[in-house]
Amino acid sequence: MALVIALGAFTAHAGEPPRARDLGVPFEGVPGTLNAITDVPGILVGHTSVVSDGNGKRAARTGVSVVLPRGRDSDRPVPAAVFALNGNGEMTGTSWVRESGFLEGPVVLTNTHSVGTAHQAVIAWGQRRFPGTETYSLPVIAETWDGFLNDINGFHLRSEHVEAALDGARDGPVAEGNVGGGTGMVAYRFKGGIGTASRRVTAADAPFSVGVLVQANYGRREQLTIAGVPVGREITDLMPEWGRKKGREGSIVVVVATDAPLLPHQLGRLARRVPLALGRLGSLATNSSGDLFIAFSTRVPEGGEGQVATWNALPNDAMDPLFAGVVQATEEAVVNALVAARTMTGNGGNTVHALPPERLREVLRRYNRLLPTP
Repeated sequence: MALVIALGAFTAHAGEPPRARDLGVPFEGVPGTLNAITDVPGILVGHTSVVSDGNGKRAARTGVSVVLPRGRDSDRPVPAAVFALNGNGEMTGTSWVRESGFLEGPVVLTNTHSVGTAHQAVIAWGQRRFPGTETYSLPVIAETWDGFLNDINGFHLRSEHVEAALDGARDGPVAEGNVGGGTGMVAYRFKGGIGTASRRVTAADAPFSVGVLVQANYGRREQLTIAGVPVGREITDLMPEWGRKKGREGSIVVVVATDAPLLPHQLGRLARRVPLALGRLGSLATNSSGDLFIAFSTRVPEGGEGQVATWNALPNDAMDPLFAGVVQATEEAVVNALVAARTMTGNGGNTVHALPPERLREVLRRYNRLLPTP
């Protein structure tokens, strides 16, 4: 029997894992109230985690995460763009995003072999909520490989798990680490998973939010750099342990959201800033890594179906604060994923260790990069 955990809104309690800022990790920029993608008004996030021991031979350590740009009650497309830094991965629906300049429906994150299940589930869910709609016909489903900890060929994710994440999606704080699509993911040979962060920016004399959510499952240990410090070269133990199967390098999917009014090609400019953050963290976008990014704005053009649309958009020369927000929030979201994740043993007895918070603090302290904490 699999343990299925559906998480929408998430309220932190005593004993919950700290976030990177709580440990004194220094970051640039001003975060939003929640320091999460849900600081962008209207966005909902949901997770379903599927965990089962399966007698230690076919253990499920997987799940699904969803981002709804304008809540559950709107099927109106939002302006969007995509960018692939390295294409060893899958994000469905991107041909239509490129062609139309719009994202139709949610962004869904799961494991590599569950893309088909999620794809069908999103279409069915959309048809039930909006009978006859064509909006959900080409959903965006993105994946990373969790086959080291998860019995990925067991196809443990089912349609009802995807629907639970969609139905349970909420605003407010977002659960991170070993949750949803990030349940079985590995980053820099530490336990990885879901992470999020946001930035408040001012562009053209107006306030806006930039939010990021990542599914981090990429990178080699020696690459890991946090706040300019070579953390991966300082913490060389606690490498993954395999009982049956060695790991392979995975991928990273990044969702960027903003409430700034932008044209699709301007959102493409945001998506192309994500790699600058990954470079700060030490990533080389290696051959086997699928580094796939999507950016969207919750501000839609005015005008009904079949009518001339009226667009409002920031001028290009006002976009630098948004570029900075994307880089800063992406960098912090990845570190949040590492800090929130917990050591996990999964399929075949394979184990991936968490990044130890106190050892991270000690490394930052030795390099004079640790901020004081309350």
